[in-house]
Amino acid sequence: MKKTLLSLAILTSFAAQADEGMWMPQQLPQVAQQLKAAGLELDPATLTKLTEFPMGAVVSLGGCSASFVSPQGLVVTNHHCVYNSVAVNSTPQKDLLANGFLAKTLAEEVPAAPGSRVFVTEEVTKVTDQIIDAKVARLTGKARIDAIEKNQKEMVAACEKTPGYRCTVASYYGGLEFYRLKQLEIRDVRLVHAPPAGVGKFGGDTDNWMWPRHTGDYGFYRAYVSKDGKAADYASDNVPYVPKHFLKVATEGSKEGDFIMVVGYPGRTNRHRLPSEVQYTFDWNYPAFVQASGDVLSIIERETKNDPAAKLKYAGQIASVNNYYKNRKGMLTSYGDSDFLARKTAEHNAMKAWVNSDAARKKQFAGDIDAVEKLIAERDSHTKEGFYQSYAQPRFLGSARTLYRLANERTKPDAARKSGYQERDMARMTSVITGQDRTYDEKVDKALVLHFLSKYLAQPAKEQDTAFNAALGIRSGMSQDELKAAIDKAYAGSKLANKEERTAWLKKSPAEFKASNDSFIKAAVAMYESDLKDEAKEEELGGKIQKAYSGYMKAKIAYMNSKGQAVYPDANGTLRVTFGKIAGRDHGADGTGAWTAFTTVKGVVAKHTGEGEFNAPTAQLAAIKAKDFGKFVDPALKTVPVNYLATLDITGGNSGSAALNKRGELIGLAFDGTLDSIISDWDFNAANTRDIQVDIRYILWNMKHVDKADNLLKEMNAL
Repeated sequence: MKKTLLSLAILTSFAAQADEGMWMPQQLPQVAQQLKAAGLELDPATLTKLTEFPMGAVVSLGGCSASFVSPQGLVVTNHHCVYNSVAVNSTPQKDLLANGFLAKTLAEEVPAAPGSRVFVTEEVTKVTDQIIDAKVARLTGKARIDAIEKNQKEMVAACEKTPGYRCTVASYYGGLEFYRLKQLEIRDVRLVHAPPAGVGKFGGDTDNWMWPRHTGDYGFYRAYVSKDGKAADYASDNVPYVPKHFLKVATEGSKEGDFIMVVGYPGRTNRHRLPSEVQYTFDWNYPAFVQASGDVLSIIERETKNDPAAKLKYAGQIASVNNYYKNRKGMLTSYGDSDFLARKTAEHNAMKAWVNSDAARKKQFAGDIDAVEKLIAERDSHTKEGFYQSYAQPRFLGSARTLYRLANERTKPDAARKSGYQERDMARMTSVITGQDRTYDEKVDKALVLHFLSKYLAQPAKEQDTAFNAALGIRSGMSQDELKAAIDKAYAGSKLANKEERTAWLKKSPAEFKASNDSFIKAAVAMYESDLKDEAKEEELGGKIQKAYSGYMKAKIAYMNSKGQAVYPDANGTLRVTFGKIAGRDHGADGTGAWTAFTTVKGVVAKHTGEGEFNAPTAQLAAIKAKDFGKFVDPALKTVPVNYLATLDITGGNSGSAALNKRGELIGLAFDGTLDSIISDWDFNAANTRDIQVDIRYILWNMKHVDKADNLLKEMNAL
């Protein structure tokens, strides 16, 4: 009876804030009643089955979400998720970013950016007892981290005996639980279609995180495999992958109040963080990040202003930095106007009071809560010290350090190597190392390094890395001319910018590294022992944090359950489901008027200036003027909808997530949130939180009436 009453309490509590929660698929039976009440017509139990419809159609790109939309491996995601692939295939003479790209046939499809992957999740299995076994439970510090890693690697190796699969062991609830994920890793990914920037990036950084929005944030990849259906590297005779399931495009348009569900791979949220972590993040880390990001953007803009080729090389980085730059600024504004820290502190103190009010709970939890607060403060102090150094490293010095670590790890049996340097990692590492020059320009890299080295060297000597300084020949008190000369010497002495030279180091021995006169290779060798010592210190601290944090989370979950509250884990890049409704807002940002749920192509015309971020394609404007809307017109709006708001709980990594209706049909793609609600990564606000989708009708209308992508529409059965 107690269990039943508690379950009812949890469900009742959840019903009051049904839109909050990034739920693991296996948790959905807990909220089946709410899913049905919200309007879902599918059996909620089917959403726990990852190899059945619709979950089997949803994939990860390793940073964005996406979905299969045809039986020939066609994948739809956001424009900004394919942006770098468009950029690396562009030249000043053939600017695909500006003009868009459409492959009319399979033969016209081009390789995506180096390292691109499509991950198809097939299994998620709870493995906590195998990772934190009785032996590990008794350990702390680096010994604990090493033992956890050993168990993870053994489990991953057993899982990956099936060729073509990528397995990972993910941590949930701050290291309290572990799940093993088994994913098909498709390595041959090709760009199929991306609209012009005047559609896919319409509004640019000005409109990013804003409402109203009029952005056609969509693009298409295709997944390829070998002729025998196995995951394989790019080859001209590979064939399209045949997914077990793919999403069907909705034939019925969406409207305000409709049920909506997003399925994807959200990156990170921080709702279970300690008050001290909140304070550190918003008082120091985010302000430092915003300042550094602004510097990066201005330096790249300055250095590429008169160099179209370099500008294209850095287009992907600019887009990514700009996105997080505005995101963090928005979070800081929301935080400054809130009582979040005070509420977080009060909640934390209430939990501690609950723990200390009972002798058994105090014995079980109090020590970990006290320990984690002290350990987190120590970790954050170390992070501050290394902040500028992380920005100040030359691109190919970073490559050299990775390559030398690889050479040393390859002297060990594969199972004994550090995670990230095993044979399972070689395909992607090779792809990334080989393709680095496609996103690199020496003058830009030098300018960035010089700027951040100046900031790094201005720190107190005790906060600097002596091995890093010695390897680069730099020191505190150098003049700008002396610093520039040292950097020029380091760059001039390395050949790693050459693709063939750089790639050759993937297979060289430690002895060959030690014998090299390449300046970046020599620096990597000189820093190696110091790097290992720093890593060991981090792991010692990390092991202590892992043990204490999992205890803290166990206490928090027990406390929340005692109040009848369901507890979903913070997002960690694994598959999640969130649901709510399509809805505007009765108030805008900064006291502005109410926000309507939908925008339309009328807004595209109104915003169009003919230049910069608001330069819609001529063909699109002509189609709008002629009211050439076909079957994609909304009967109530009398025109084509572009974007819409919903009450969904999403974050970074959800970009490209399929937005599904009550029947599991595709009604759009999630691509953004609103600026005053992005602090929901830390503090969910039901009144403000809205995410933004691009309407599937706008995608299809552009493809049909503007880009003439009839071949893809036919493939998607959407003509």
